[in-house]
Amino acid sequence: MNQEGQPAYRRILLKLSGEAFMGAQEYGVDPAVLDQVAQEVAELSTLGVEVGIVIGGGNIFRGAGLAKGGMDRVTGDHMGMLATVINALALQDAIERTGRFCRVMSAIRINQVCEDYIRRRAVRHLEKGRIVVFAAGTGNPFFTTDSAAALRAIEINAELMIKATKVDGVYDADPMQRSDARRFERLTFDEALERRLGVMDTTALVMCRDNQLPLRVMNMFAKGDLQRLVMGEPVGTLVEGAIQ
Repeated sequence: MNQEGQPAYRRILLKLSGEAFMGAQEYGVDPAVLDQVAQEVAELSTLGVEVGIVIGGGNIFRGAGLAKGGMDRVTGDHMGMLATVINALALQDAIERTGRFCRVMSAIRINQVCEDYIRRRAVRHLEKGRIVVFAAGTGNPFFTTDSAAALRAIEINAELMIKATKVDGVYDADPMQRSDARRFERLTFDEALERRLGVMDTTALVMCRDNQLPLRVMNMFAKGDLQRLVMGEPVGTLVEGAIQ
């Protein structure tokens, strides 16, 4: 239980989809969305929360989609990794314009534009109050950025992983298509896996479950909800090892 006025979590990992950065556009990055995300993250950092971020690249390239069009899957996934670097650099710029320090660390070597991912260095950045954006997924093809987020969260000993989406939690059906869709307050990882609720991919969920890393699914675009969540309020859907 957190003390009055103090964050409930010392260190978190925030997973952002690349598609979220598009806003109302068909592709690319919407500057207004970027600035909103950067401001929300900067506010957490100001509160003393250590923030790591993993971003997808679906607003630019998606390796699996390219593969369906006939491209070699490994080549497509490498292009997708580079897309996440573009998004990470854009977010770094937006965060630094808020006055906070930010580092981009890539799982593939692009030394002229960002740092290599080294776990100990990443943790040191966090300890110094810098926001760290992890780019290029795991650095390997066939792994999603959901899996990369789970991996990085475990490696940096995050107390919570937050998956920021366009809806306010996990539902038993698509709330955009079904008005009677029911939102879950809490789930176990096994329930999410058995019911195939699409919370994250199977690899990511299993990694979180096996390493006892709780997950919150929330709407990134509900202003103030991210801060409320980190302060300990029950925002979105909690997915954890077992319901007590």
